[in-house]
Amino acid sequence: MTERERKSERVYDAIETSQKLAEILPQWSFKDGWIRRTYKTSGWKATLMAVNTIGHLAEAAWHHPDLNVSYAFVTVKLQNHAAKGITDKDFELARKIEEVLMWQPGADVASALEGTPADPRFKYLKYAAPAATKPLTSAED
Repeated sequence: MTERERKSERVYDAIETSQKLAEILPQWSFKDGWIRRTYKTSGWKATLMAVNTIGHLAEAAWHHPDLNVSYAFVTVKLQNHAAKGITDKDFELARKIEEVLMWQPGADVASALEGTPADPRFKYLKYAAPAATKPLTSAED
C-alpha cells in the first residue's frame, strides 16, 4: 500500500468507533483515540504467551499495537498511526487477537481438542463470559 493509499483510508470518528465496537467487539473500548482491551492472565508466563501471540498476529498483519505488559495482564491499544485514527485495520486486527486469545476448543462440543483443563493450576487466561459477536463488516455495508 502506498503512502497516498494509507492517507485515504477511512478514519472512524468516536461515535462510529464506539458503535462498531459494541457490535463486533463488546469486550473492547474506545478511549483517548485508541481501541483497547485488557486481557487478564494467571501470571507472568501466561502474560508472555499472550504477548507473543499478539506479536505474531501483528507482524503477520503488518499492523502493530501498543502493549502495556504487567505481571498478570496485557493491555492492547490499537490506532492506525499513518491515518491518525481508527481504521478497518484496527478493527480487523482486534478481531483476530480476540478470536485467537479467547479460543477455547474445549467449549466446542464438536471439537476433537479438549482444551485447557478446568483445574486452576493449568488455567492461564481469564476468559470473559462469551459475548455474542457479529461478523466484521465495513462501514459501507
